[in-house]
Amino acid sequence: MENVRVVRHPLAAHLLTELRDVGTEPERFRHLARRLSTVLVLEATRDLATTTEPVQTPLVQSQGRRLDRPVVAVPILRAGLGLLETVTDLLPDVRVGYAGLERDEETLQPTSYYLKVPELRDTSVLLLDPMLATGGSATFAVGLLKEHGATDIQLLCVVAAPEGIRRLTTDHADIRVVTAAVDDGLNDVGYIVPGLGDFGDRLFGTS
Repeated sequence: MENVRVVRHPLAAHLLTELRDVGTEPERFRHLARRLSTVLVLEATRDLATTTEPVQTPLVQSQGRRLDRPVVAVPILRAGLGLLETVTDLLPDVRVGYAGLERDEETLQPTSYYLKVPELRDTSVLLLDPMLATGGSATFAVGLLKEHGATDIQLLCVVAAPEGIRRLTTDHADIRVVTAAVDDGLNDVGYIVPGLGDFGDRLFGTS
């Protein structure tokens, strides 16, 4: 899976194990999600282009590096909000958009009920969706972002199913995925196994 980067870090594995635990309560789940998303964001931004520019330290004139282009974070509502805080903490200048998706009950295909994004041309876009299951929502969201000018998109997810990866990378061969784990697959109702349940429900304490 050339376009998929699985974070190989003991801390990521530890945090993911706690997230998977059915006994983890919402408050701790949110805490763990923020910590794990820190690892994911650092991995996703590892190869961002930078430019060299002078900087005056308290002692001397020196050379530093800054990001070469703006970064835009777009969480898919609502579960993607669980990853957003980390992005804004690590990248104070990040621009933020939002994508609200739902499934049409007749066609069973994703539709957009809300999309608000800043200028996406010449930016690095981080699409935030904790669970890449069937890949339908992520594939649809990527299409929407491309329609608005995005050409450099990474999907950050906590866990991914092989089925979702195949669909996303088949429909959008240029998309890169950063995840903490590629799980076994989907069960007969479309949940990732072993997974961690419904991320949004566990994050917000709903069912």
